[in-house]
Formats: sequence, structure tokens, C-alpha cells
Amino acid sequence: MEPKGVPSGVRRSAAALVLGALLVLATACGPDDAGKADSKGGAGGTGAPSAAVSTAVVSILPRDGATDVPTTGTLKVAASGGRLSSVVVKDDKGTPVPGTITADGSGWNPDDHLDTSTQYTVDAVAKDAAGRESDKHASFTTVVPRDTFVGFFTPEDGSTVGVGMEVYLHFNRPISNKKAVAHGLTVTATPSVPVAAKWNGDQDLYIRPADYWAAGTKVTLALNLNGVEGAPGVYGKQHKTVSFTVARRQISVVDAAKHTMTVYRDGAAIRTVPISSGAPDHTTYNGAMVISEKYVRTRMNGDTVGFGGEYDIPDVPHAMRLTNSGTFIHGNYWAAPSVFGSSNTSHGCVGLQDVQGAGDPGTPAAWFYANSLVGDVVKVVNSKDTTVQWYNGLNGWNLTWSQWLAS
Repeated sequence: MEPKGVPSGVRRSAAALVLGALLVLATACGPDDAGKADSKGGAGGTGAPSAAVSTAVVSILPRDGATDVPTTGTLKVAASGGRLSSVVVKDDKGTPVPGTITADGSGWNPDDHLDTSTQYTVDAVAKDAAGRESDKHASFTTVVPRDTFVGFFTPEDGSTVGVGMEVYLHFNRPISNKKAVAHGLTVTATPSVPVAAKWNGDQDLYIRPADYWAAGTKVTLALNLNGVEGAPGVYGKQHKTVSFTVARRQISVVDAAKHTMTVYRDGAAIRTVPISSGAPDHTTYNGAMVISEKYVRTRMNGDTVGFGGEYDIPDVPHAMRLTNSGTFIHGNYWAAPSVFGSSNTSHGCVGLQDVQGAGDPGTPAAWFYANSLVGDVVKVVNSKDTTVQWYNGLNGWNLTWSQWLAS
């Protein structure tokens, strides 16, 4: 029986509220949830502590989104409050950039320079003492060069050369940042031998060991000049590897006073031939000179080397260049045979008896040409002239090693 004086609808609503409360209590305290903490306070009502944040902080330079970034000295990743555990840098082709995390884990630097006009991404992770991680991501784009440079190199890839061959590069733009450019070049040899580079002016670089290469040496030149700033706004665009092999050791000694040349191969004299060197008013340089070019026949015109119209010979046979200034060792068909071995009559070159057209393999000039390589050494002694300048051709061997290393 319902109590009098209370409307039936109100009495039913009150009953429903009581029943609902009982159901909530049954759910909260049922056997499946006994002893469980509420997600917003639990049994104690104060709440469980949230996971602690890593104390490690990662910083990246350049900043995310940066443009016109220099290719050298700008990319740096650091960590404070922890140690770097992973740094991954890639270019826009997905190629990784090698780098090294410091021993204390506080920093990372690339092993080499970056390339120009390239977008890079950086993903770095650091851990604090408790092993909790913190990470950071950034991307940036390197500078667009105002101009570019390349190096033209000698000797050619795959060539076989003499023991005096220097590695030589001529750059098509003047280089002011010489240290950076030299750092972008690596010369290695098997068997290993120390090498050093020396500049002449702003565009010519020579690299050699302390002494002539050993016979059989394999030499590799690696050009990693992409992104190297050779001068303000002028960047390298060259990534190439070239190799050459050193053949037998051949050094020919020209005695200007005796008018002879003795060819030594692997330390033994294999032939002595008569020669004619520079006349008294046009003496031949003394010193070690390296064969840099070979021509079966070539034109020699006095106008090109400061002798005016004194000569113009269109077909000089068996010619091999010794200096940039025009010294050759070559065949001579226009002089009398009696000249060779008895007198010096040339404008500074070393002449050997030959025939016009270079068609007789039995002449001294033809024999020497056939038995010589680019990179072989021709050493002139007893001439009444100065020693050839080290940069006049591939002739750095006229400097001692200490002179070569000096700036």
C-alpha cells in the first residue's frame, strides 16, 4: 500500500533513484573490480603518478626549416641532461651522412662537408641517466652556389705511368680556400707511402711522396669536392675516383757536357745514346724533369715559346714534353748525324737522331720513345743553366721533402 498524501509518480521516481544507486554500488564493489584503483583517484582518491619526463634535451643546428645553410661547420647535434644514443642524417635521396657521436655523448658532428642545393633531415635521440628517451627532428636546405669549380687531373684513370708521375690538378676557378679543397682530395697508395700536396698559385695543385713511387705501386686519387667552398660563393661539383699503376723504374741521365744520355731501368744501365742539348745561348735546364706528354709527331714553332721566327718545324718526330715552357726530348732529322754526341745546337731541348716522318724504329729517338712512359724521369746534369723550377711541368722532385712540405 502506497503512503497517503504522496503522488504516485513521485513515489515511483524516488524508488527508481534508490534502485539505481544500489546498482552503481554493486558494480563498483563487485567481485571483478575489488581492490582496483579508480582511474581518477583510485581507492585512496589521490591518483597514480604520471610517467616521468626524460631530463635529456636534444638540440639541432641549423634550426628546422632553415635555408641557404653553408655546407661546412653548421650542422651540429647536441644533448644536455643526457647522452645522444642515435643520430640519423639523410639527404633528399635518402643517402646517409656519416658522422660521429662524441665519447661523452654530448654531441654529434658530420665526418665531412655537405653538398649544395640539398635538403637534409636530422633525427636524433638522447637518453637520460634513467634510460628515458627524448627525440627531435629537423630539416634544412643547403646553399645554392653562385658558381662552381672542377679540377682537371693528371694522370688519366687506368693509366700506367713512370715512377716520377706527380698527381696534378688544375682548377678552372681561382681557389682561395685552399685548405678546404686539399681536404676534399685523398691520394692513397699500395704499398702505402705518405704524400703531401703543394700549391702553385691559386689554380694548380701538385701531390707527391717524399721519393719516386716504388715500381708496381697502385695509386688512387679520390675527389670529394661536392659542396666544398673553394672561394666565396664558388663550390665544387665533383665526386670521382681515378687510379693509376706505376710501372718499372726508369730514370734517364742526360749529360750535357758529354752529349750522352744513359737510360737506367730498375737501377741497371740498359743503353747509352748520343744527344745534342741546348746551344750556349739557349742552354737546357738542369734537374729532374718528368715526361708529361708524348707525340709521335708534333709541330714546334718558336713563336709559342719566345723565340720569334727562329724555327717552325711542322713534324718534329718522337716528341716528349719535359716542361710547360717548351722543353722536349725529341727526334731530330734536320741536323747532321755528326752533331749527336759532339755538340749542343738546340734551343733548349734534348735532341736524338731520327728520320723525318718518325718511320724508322731503329733510330735512337724511336727506340727511346718506344721505351718511355709518361711519368718517366729525364735528369739533365752538367748544363750551364739553372735547375728547372719545380712547378714548370711535373718537376717537384727538384725540391727536397722538407722544401716540399714548407708553405
